[in-house]
Amino acid sequence: MPSTVVIASILTAFPLAASAAAPEWLEPTRSSLDIGLALFSLLFFLRIPLTWYPQMDLNQFPQNIVAWPTEPFCKLVRLAVPPLFGVDISPIVLYGVLSFIREIFLGQQGVLTMIANK
Repeated sequence: MPSTVVIASILTAFPLAASAAAPEWLEPTRSSLDIGLALFSLLFFLRIPLTWYPQMDLNQFPQNIVAWPTEPFCKLVRLAVPPLFGVDISPIVLYGVLSFIREIFLGQQGVLTMIANK
């Protein structure tokens, strides 16, 4: 009998986690993660047509805006997935990975979305 009194007093002293407000770090984290993933997804999406023209110099002005930030990541993926039939698919792989990560954290059933809707 005393154990039920202790449990009841603990439950009334501390509100349930479901009724608690979202943590203060959640919204800045969601917005910065959303912007960062969207920006890199856009860069990898724009990098895909650059792989169609391998003779193009990626160090010249318009191309370097897309090529320089994405090249370190593409180089890592190229080590695991070499170009297929002469076509570099690393930007496609990275775009898919970023889309998956964005869905896991920020989608309708994403982790951060579910924490915010708690």
